[in-house]
Amino acid sequence: MKISTKGRYALRLMIDVAIHQKEGYVALRDAAQRQGISVKYLEQIAGMLSKAGMLLSGRGPQGGYRLAKEPETYTVGSILRLTEGDLAPVACLEGDENRCERSDACATLDFWTGLYAAVNAYVDRFTLADLVHSELEKMKEAGR
Repeated sequence: MKISTKGRYALRLMIDVAIHQKEGYVALRDAAQRQGISVKYLEQIAGMLSKAGMLLSGRGPQGGYRLAKEPETYTVGSILRLTEGDLAPVACLEGDENRCERSDACATLDFWTGLYAAVNAYVDRFTLADLVHSELEKMKEAGR
């Protein structure tokens, strides 16, 4: 499993918005500059996050984005699943039902199922608030 730039940038955008929204709505151009990501790409990601109800958008000169809820309510897993889809390590575990004709006799299915459970448990253990806290600590250490 490899997380794409869309997933990584979505996390970075959500962290940036969480840190800076106390100043008002966060303009994408400001977040893009701080994160070193193109505004066009962030527009796509912000649109996806907004459509899913994770971000609220404001229009006009003071417009931009804010979190729809508190950072503690977002898991890293929920953000990654939105941008990446299912985090299954193999195709047969995607979706609700394993449709593989070999699933009854598959020697590796238990291994993949365990890996899938471990990945989901790990990404769901961390919240956006955890990542914000980590980012603020790194900024403090770097003197920013």
